[in-house]
Amino acid sequence: MNISHIEHIGIAVESLEESIKYYEGVLGLKCYSIEEVADQKVKTAFFMVGQTKIELLESTSPDGPIGKFIAKKGQGMHHIAFAVNDSTEALKQAEERGVTLIDKTSRKGAEGLNIGFLHPKSTQGVLTELCSKEKS
Repeated sequence: MNISHIEHIGIAVESLEESIKYYEGVLGLKCYSIEEVADQKVKTAFFMVGQTKIELLESTSPDGPIGKFIAKKGQGMHHIAFAVNDSTEALKQAEERGVTLIDKTSRKGAEGLNIGFLHPKSTQGVLTELCSKEKS
């Protein structure tokens, strides 16, 4: 697995509108994209901090992953995402190394990335996402 950089840090929020006000008004960051990923029941907002993105995640349904996370743990840090060359291959390598996977193969995520998650019970309690750009 060849990790090139932190792709983004995901933060679960109850309201994108309220959270964007904080990130823009208090921290001085600029939201550059808002996108809904319907199959994951989530709306996202992105900010750049240097070369790393902050991804705010608002659930569009209480039974979606972010809705369940907020119901159980409240708002806050949800996951860290690492950029890799091929997320499906990186998932296979992680599984070969004994990591429990949430996704056996990558799927489409926000910003057109291919994504896959490693289960936090195998990653020191941190939900870990592996991201790669679609190969042309």
